[in-house]
Amino acid sequence: MVDFDFKDRYTIEDLKKILEILRSENGCPWDKVQTHESIRTDLIEETYEVCEGIDKNSPEMLREELGDLLLQIVFHAQIERENGTFDFDDVCNDICQKLVYRHPHVFGEVKVSDSDEVLKNWDALKRKSKNQDDFTETLESVPKTFPALLRGEKVCKRAARAGLPIDDPAVCADRIRSGLDKLEKSGFDKVNSQNQQTLGDLLLDFCNLDRILKVDGEKALTYSTNEFIIDFSRLEKMSQERGKKLDELSDKELRELMNEVFSGQ
Repeated sequence: MVDFDFKDRYTIEDLKKILEILRSENGCPWDKVQTHESIRTDLIEETYEVCEGIDKNSPEMLREELGDLLLQIVFHAQIERENGTFDFDDVCNDICQKLVYRHPHVFGEVKVSDSDEVLKNWDALKRKSKNQDDFTETLESVPKTFPALLRGEKVCKRAARAGLPIDDPAVCADRIRSGLDKLEKSGFDKVNSQNQQTLGDLLLDFCNLDRILKVDGEKALTYSTNEFIIDFSRLEKMSQERGKKLDELSDKELRELMNEVFSGQ
């Protein structure tokens, strides 16, 4: 057994020590062989589980999942501590310095009138700190590893702060209708090589509409997907009550059931 001080309540310093022990020669066979790459997916999964705790409005779940996410952060920092590059304290120092630097209206003499002006100043300070000479670089810096919807929204927001002209929801809606008309005129040809481009442009226009209407597209799509699953479950249950599986229904029967389930939407 390793030398460890058991406590009734632990702190971040204890978490750092536990990771150090787990990664040591006499530690856990699994933990000590992990790399940034091997636990990369764990970091993503834990982040989504934190989001689920928020969406469920569950303090208990949120508390647990924030702990799991914090573990991943300390884990990655411990790997780099072993490499001699940086440690968790360096990570904390860097984010503290960034927060102070990007909030001159709180820690300095800069005056702001509202949150929009705060974001505008934030972007300007961010470009300066990252030596970004133009707005294109700010768009290019949005991580390509982001979910496509989230990346599209973030790119649209940064473009808007640079003066993107499409800031009218009616204009955006016209662009969406134009894209749908284009698909319809092609007869919704499934082998049309332009479909990906057309649909991609449509989705990006929806991302921009999210921005204009101040809607979180990821959250909106998540909620609608959840509602669809609930409705689909009702559809399947009603089919079973009629003595048939969904794939055994005729087209007419299926349409009737769908009208009954989805008519309230």
